[in-house]
Amino acid sequence: MAMTASSKIYLQNNAPITSLSSTTGRIPFQTSVKFPFILSPSKKLCVKSSTVTKYNEVVDEEMDRIRRLQNGSDVRGVALEGEKGRMVDLTPPAVEAIAESFGGWVKSKLEKEQGGPVEEVKVSLGKDPRISCASLTVAVFAGLSRAGCLVFDMGLATTPACFMSTLLPPFAYDASIMMTASHLPYTRNGLKFFTKRGGLTSLEVEEICDKAAQKYANRPAKVSTLLTTPPTRVDFMSTYAKHLRDIIKQRVNHPLHYDTPLKGFQIIVNAGNGSGGFFTWDVLDKLGADTFGSLHLNPDGMFPNHIPNPGDKTAMALTRAAVLENKADLGIVFDTDVDRSGVVDSQGNPINGDRLIALMSAIVLKEHPGTTIVTDARTSMALTRFISDRGGNHCLYRVGYRNVIDKGVHLNQDGIETHLMMETSGHGALKENHFLDDGAYMVVKIIIEMVRMKLAGSDEGIGSLIKDLEEPLESVELRMNVISEPRHAKAKGSEAIEAFQNYIEEGRLHGWELDSCGDCWVSEGCLVDSNDSPVSIDAHMYRAKVSHEEHGQHGWIHLRQSIHNPNIAVNVQSTVPGGCLSITRDLRDKFLIASGMNKVLDISQIDNYATSS
Repeated sequence: MAMTASSKIYLQNNAPITSLSSTTGRIPFQTSVKFPFILSPSKKLCVKSSTVTKYNEVVDEEMDRIRRLQNGSDVRGVALEGEKGRMVDLTPPAVEAIAESFGGWVKSKLEKEQGGPVEEVKVSLGKDPRISCASLTVAVFAGLSRAGCLVFDMGLATTPACFMSTLLPPFAYDASIMMTASHLPYTRNGLKFFTKRGGLTSLEVEEICDKAAQKYANRPAKVSTLLTTPPTRVDFMSTYAKHLRDIIKQRVNHPLHYDTPLKGFQIIVNAGNGSGGFFTWDVLDKLGADTFGSLHLNPDGMFPNHIPNPGDKTAMALTRAAVLENKADLGIVFDTDVDRSGVVDSQGNPINGDRLIALMSAIVLKEHPGTTIVTDARTSMALTRFISDRGGNHCLYRVGYRNVIDKGVHLNQDGIETHLMMETSGHGALKENHFLDDGAYMVVKIIIEMVRMKLAGSDEGIGSLIKDLEEPLESVELRMNVISEPRHAKAKGSEAIEAFQNYIEEGRLHGWELDSCGDCWVSEGCLVDSNDSPVSIDAHMYRAKVSHEEHGQHGWIHLRQSIHNPNIAVNVQSTVPGGCLSITRDLRDKFLIASGMNKVLDISQIDNYATSS
């Protein structure tokens, strides 16, 4: 970049210090940027080695800042001030660099597939209603434009719709980005990436973030608002909603009113002020359903009523109350970006977690007897029996919705029929739906089954399909924060998890044994494939089954390194009274304290629970 004395660049204090101008003929812009030193046009540059070292340290820190935004197969960070102890790190400059890298990555893939240059790369962008989306949207547009992509603005959208925008005509974009942080607070935001083959893997996002880090750290001017081609506004959500309506009409095939198969059903939707309101007026209402009593349909990026999350107790309680008050047939709870859902049956029973997996398993096993169902390793022993009793096979796998979905894809490739993949968080994907975790599609399957049951003369309701599912007697989830600087937290967390594995393998925790399921072994990295090409691990975790001389195997414990935050999640379940407490005390006394891990991890939650009774 050439330097002149005609244009100005503003530093942190907004004072015009020196000037930069590009020789490429682009429009000059103003930004806020730190320099380790200032050039004087009349003097030669003379930099001492200490200054170079300091400059390199600044560059390394800036690169690490971008890399730390990776969140498994997504990008997430703090976009607004307001979180105690957390600084804003998902800034417009960071988002622009990541979007540019994604655009370049997509273009490179297409050129490799087509064996030559690609003239037009079309990328769509959707977003949830978070208040930080406005400024970050401009950054995404700028980054994609830098990469030479044509950008299509979907406006308020859902994560599954973004993927479907790469498939459904006449849109069929080359790639898509969804701007969302799912159920996280309004201060957070993030990016999810799709191509026509589905969501990106953790390794692919790592590659994109690494390239973005280099672009960001070495770019003198951090943000460009110059768009060589302005984005085109498109209405894709109407097409996506019609797609869902057509599926319900075709599969119900109502003998009396084909176009309004939901006539006579009252269905309540709780969208949590996220992106899910469209399902009420663009799907259910148009199919003849009565949606009176629905909650929080209008998008509001501050989420004033409750966290949009099917696992949130407030969300479920409000939906339950609305179902009972209106004597509705079904209640639906969506998360912010509608890639997760939960339901409430006509009796007011919340169906999420293991119960939702059981319900979907019952439906899918009717259609595909003997199929394999993949779940994460936090599901109960009772769920395994439920699936087995219906002739299905249960494959436990690593926590993380992409891990669970990818496992289902690989099983199918290996010739093992696998039609359903679900995580206890509410993420669920079906083979018939492009292995896409789509909360709206999941609900569509449930609604179709509900109508079919009614047409067959049953008045029991959807909840009757899981009436024989046993609930775990006790269940608890606790967290241990990693005591470390952010840049070292992941490595420290991995060390703690591996120490846990070693303690069990060495027999230092009596009655504890690393759990296993068929060809997936916990002892190889927590349910990692035992084939010749195991899937890479994005976060370390182990599950151990716990036995006692008196009760036999009576529970399990699962330790998992979080990919969202610098902490370790501890899940415990037991079939005997006091079992969770006993297991937690052993974890604290015989591992955390005995190994010295209480100096690496904040065990206050563990300690509080262990001393609670």
